[in-house]
Amino acid sequence: MAEEGESDQASGPAEASTGAPAERPVGADAQTLGAEGPDDEAQAILDFWFGELTPSQWFARDDAVDAMVAERFGALAARVATGGTPHWADSPGGLLAAVIALDQFPRNLYRDDPRAYANDAQAVGLADLALRRGMDEGLGAPARQFLYMPFMHSEDTEDQARCVELFEGLGDETALHFARRHKQIIDRFGRFPHRNAVLDRETTPEEAAFLEEPDSSF
Repeated sequence: MAEEGESDQASGPAEASTGAPAERPVGADAQTLGAEGPDDEAQAILDFWFGELTPSQWFARDDAVDAMVAERFGALAARVATGGTPHWADSPGGLLAAVIALDQFPRNLYRDDPRAYANDAQAVGLADLALRRGMDEGLGAPARQFLYMPFMHSEDTEDQARCVELFEGLGDETALHFARRHKQIIDRFGRFPHRNAVLDRETTPEEAAFLEEPDSSF
């Protein structure tokens, strides 16, 4: 869903074997993101998410990535969730790091577990704070994408409408497609049916039929 970065570095093994450029991280430099972390811990999140992981790794189920998140950021993510980094809310880079820690990292740390969604409301609150303060305006597209992501993950119809509006301004058609798809599901069911089993919610017959369709889960 994110824009891929480009590099002038020599081709690696993947390029040599396929003839296509190997996927690379988008980059975590201030020019690409439009922000820096307010301290070393926040910057470490940005460096990892944007500077080490490739766009395909952001959304794929990858045990190795999950293990890296747990080892390097599990304790920090828990501290962010309990209000241990309040000064991060004073800068765009800090808010971006906090949103990633609350919205993305739990999905790596707690797959198929209700805790994957436990911090979603906090993430929406921080994303909303960033927008009210205009802190997204100077961010690059990859940073804005993840600052806006909590709205896409929300099961609230107003958040979903806001998400589509924000992604329409992002200029990434793939990301916009997913934003619209999430909104369609919430408009239809009022929730994401694929979460029902994990959250111990009863699935309706209509939802069960929907879950048999392609692209019904994320």
